[in-house]
Amino acid sequence: MPPTDKKAIFSWAMYDWANSAFATTVMAGFFPIFFKQFWSIGADPTLSTARLGLANSLAGITVALCAPVLGAIADKGSSKKKFLLFFAFMGVVMTAGLTLASKGNWPAAAVLYVLASIGFTGGNIFYDALIVAVAPEKKMDVVSALGFALGYLGGGILFALNVWMTLSPGAFGFAGPAQAVRFSFLTVGIWWAVFSVPVFLFVEEPRGTRPASEINVVQAGIQELMNTFQEIRGLKTIFLFLLAYWLYIDGVDTIIRMALDYGISIGLQTNDLIVALLITQFVGFPSAVAYGFLGEQIGTKPAIFLAIAIYLCVTLWAPFMETSREFYFLAVVVGLVQGGIQALSRSFYARIIPTQKSAEYFGFYNMIGKFSAIIGPGLMGGVGLAVRSMGYCSDTASRISITAVSLLFVAGGIVLFFVSQEKGKQERIGLSDPQI
Repeated sequence: MPPTDKKAIFSWAMYDWANSAFATTVMAGFFPIFFKQFWSIGADPTLSTARLGLANSLAGITVALCAPVLGAIADKGSSKKKFLLFFAFMGVVMTAGLTLASKGNWPAAAVLYVLASIGFTGGNIFYDALIVAVAPEKKMDVVSALGFALGYLGGGILFALNVWMTLSPGAFGFAGPAQAVRFSFLTVGIWWAVFSVPVFLFVEEPRGTRPASEINVVQAGIQELMNTFQEIRGLKTIFLFLLAYWLYIDGVDTIIRMALDYGISIGLQTNDLIVALLITQFVGFPSAVAYGFLGEQIGTKPAIFLAIAIYLCVTLWAPFMETSREFYFLAVVVGLVQGGIQALSRSFYARIIPTQKSAEYFGFYNMIGKFSAIIGPGLMGGVGLAVRSMGYCSDTASRISITAVSLLFVAGGIVLFFVSQEKGKQERIGLSDPQI
């Protein structure tokens, strides 16, 4: 493993600060609302929701299917930084391009959003894979947590500024909220571009054996991917961890994506929900850092178990909320563990995969992540409809539906119990990994 290089570690983590602006301002904040109210103006709400869902699905499926192949090619050609640059550039340009999409032009907005999302999620494959180039094994928890922490802080700061711009457009010289929102997309592109520079300047990618030509790189990468599918048969630890991760991260992502919808369903105001989102961002910054140190002290796996237990409590307590203050408290609790469970999952996985194939294996990891939030929303919807059909009111049905997500945390925790980090290292040694 590499020696500790503080400049490289901080430069690597700053990419999370850079691209998290897209996750907060665009994906979670403005784009879904603006797509319905500005770019799909006059369309039936159900139709605009379908269009947005299709755009999200197209972006997710594209990256999920390509991730392992891209990772394998990047590993063979020692090209993680080149791929990261390509996807980051795509994300920056397409996000800034949303500023130019005119009112009612939903096809242009959807295409730009899909390409920007591919840039965001595609870049994360190679950003995650570079952790093995900057972090020694004993510091992986802290380094991974630092990335998520800076992501929460950076994304939260720009999102807070953009919310202020839309609430007080005149103070910033805008004609109205719509113009402020469109300008916000440009600020995200600029923010993403500027703060991505350090990772390209100060993070050194280990050089591998490079095939003679770029065509050979692609051929060798695809062949390596086929070999990896065969390898995984003997890597039971990785398989079990990815299964556990898929289950509990599905629960985490379901809460992230459905929290605002749930709040609206039980009668909370939109402004209260945006405040709650900001609370989660800013609580997530110090909490992710603290969780990294917690992983060092009590162990990565026990710390993940603690986060799963807290999420389980959240899903069982949420049905009893009545006021915005309770929702704020829920936002604080989620912020305490959201970054932690994401960061330690990444560092745990990095410890058990073959180091020389980090991009390829993180391609699988990110593929699992893109297929998350599939079971949870379905469970919520199915339970809600079942309760409603029994004669209960919609408010009661919504409150009961959130408890269904608890099943994902229980199942994920059970599978994780059978995952041994030490056994995973032994399996990695069995593959003759040169860097242990």
